[in-house]
Amino acid sequence: MWTDQEKARQVVGQVKEIKRWLEPYQGLRKRLDDAQALSEMAEAEGDQGLVGELEAEAEQIDAQLEALELQNMLRGRDDARDALLTIHPGAGGTESQDWAEMLMRMYVRWAERHGFKVEMLDLLEGEEAGVKSAELQITGRYAYGLLKAEKGVHRLVRISPFDSQSRRHTSFASVFVYPVVDEDIEIEVRDDDLRIDTFRASGKGGQHVNKTSSAVRITHMPSGIVVSCQQERSQFKNKATAMKMLKARLYERAVAERDAKKAEVDKQKTDIAWGNQIRSYVFQPYTMVNDHRTDLKVTDVQRVMDGDLDPFIEAFLKRFGSKAA
Repeated sequence: MWTDQEKARQVVGQVKEIKRWLEPYQGLRKRLDDAQALSEMAEAEGDQGLVGELEAEAEQIDAQLEALELQNMLRGRDDARDALLTIHPGAGGTESQDWAEMLMRMYVRWAERHGFKVEMLDLLEGEEAGVKSAELQITGRYAYGLLKAEKGVHRLVRISPFDSQSRRHTSFASVFVYPVVDEDIEIEVRDDDLRIDTFRASGKGGQHVNKTSSAVRITHMPSGIVVSCQQERSQFKNKATAMKMLKARLYERAVAERDAKKAEVDKQKTDIAWGNQIRSYVFQPYTMVNDHRTDLKVTDVQRVMDGDLDPFIEAFLKRFGSKAA
């Protein structure tokens, strides 16, 4: 059962979450009302000097509305969490390993643009160049909600710097993203969810145990889990032991559910090969980054490789929204 302090922290967190939605909306609503009043004033007075001011305000309102719309798309259960991002090269040896390292640098730059913290959890370098695998933790609000748009196979087309004949090569690397969850699963046991029965202990145990209702049975009604304890002569001790048993059963159940969810997410992984790519990065013979899910195309490849991924992320969220895992 939660302590009063834990309940208070939960309420404070809920209040902060509500304010996080209300304050931007109220601010935008006020700007719209002020702009409307300014527009009516300009029209009534015939003041053309206010037109430029209104146009600038309209652009800022539009940008603020876009930000609020994006926030509305990040309402999944895990969207606000930190992200665990893994990168693996496909077949192709050094060429694909170099591509994996380029992607790693791209995501680090993206995180830096957003003021997120990046921690390298695991890195296996290639023999000649690049990386065989990389695992990053990116810490920041909505890191997972944003980066989930990057799950999949990324394809590179370029003149290989490792080919002495300067031929064009195609390389693949996979990116996968998990939400970071607390290692310690908190088990909430509400009094309203429990049915506690007392009864006389059975079997050996002495005259007092058999003739008093010291045994305790606890039923957790939401899950249907039932535990009981009758080993102690004290009903208080039996209840405490039964609560420990119940929390252990609930913890085991929560771990199983978490593992099942992770296994379900893992099924989404595809082969790191042609036909499965979500995005292509073409360096030669022309420059183009093409997202095959949203059809968004950007010609400035270098800007993308420097971490400017927001257009692709926003296009993905607008198209798939809450359907995105």
